[in-house]
Amino acid sequence: MIRPLPLPTPLPLDVKLMNTVSVLLGLAFAVMVLALALGWLMRQSLFNLSAIHVQGDLSHNNAVTLRANVAHNLTGNFFTVDLARARATFEAVPWVRRAVVQREFPSRLKVVLQEHQAIAYWGQEGDARLVNNFGEVFEANQGDLEAEDLPLLNGPQGQAPLVLRAYQLLAPMFEEIDTVLERLQLTGQGSWRAQLDSGAVIELGNGSMDELSTRTRRFIATLTQVSSRYGRELESADLRYGNGYAIKLRGVTTGSPADKDDKKDKSKR
Repeated sequence: MIRPLPLPTPLPLDVKLMNTVSVLLGLAFAVMVLALALGWLMRQSLFNLSAIHVQGDLSHNNAVTLRANVAHNLTGNFFTVDLARARATFEAVPWVRRAVVQREFPSRLKVVLQEHQAIAYWGQEGDARLVNNFGEVFEANQGDLEAEDLPLLNGPQGQAPLVLRAYQLLAPMFEEIDTVLERLQLTGQGSWRAQLDSGAVIELGNGSMDELSTRTRRFIATLTQVSSRYGRELESADLRYGNGYAIKLRGVTTGSPADKDDKKDKSKR
């Protein structure tokens, strides 16, 4: 006959509690020892920052000068250096748009820079900043510009991306008639004003990009014909009419046929 094995006697509650406390104390001690060991290791001179490797866009900045100007603002070693602060320090350097900072074991930092690509001035003439190809306004030494014949854009604060997009839409249109769009402004009332390299000022009106493009296309399609008829250069133009435009040639004032019809109708009233 097989007898069942006796069930183990449960441990008393105080014994269970002592065992649990012992395990927890052992774990806490192990964690403390590990933390002390890591702290000691992290303080070793092996991990002191010894080099900063700078690469990427360096058209307007020198890697040696960058390291010299930025290194004294960096504190800590390979483990403790604040990468966000390091990135902000590099991005505060003129012409630097973006910096990516990474650790390279055991004692180096790798920095990849992206510089601003200036494609226009922004603001009032004589007090202009620069606009990059993302429509971002930035400040830098304009004496470092590779191209000096940049267009001048202007508009309300925060509207640089919109004004840049409008310029990129309109500039190729004027190139079709061998004219350069030198200035483009968005007024506080939402109206657009352009100036050509000849000095001619064009009131483009307001509206969407499609409306702006349509009015400009209509104007350019007939401008050469009108100006050649009188043998005069364009002085100003007003495209804010619903079905035409008015222009002023140097020494001659005229308008589109549709505009003239409008004026005749108004004179009869």
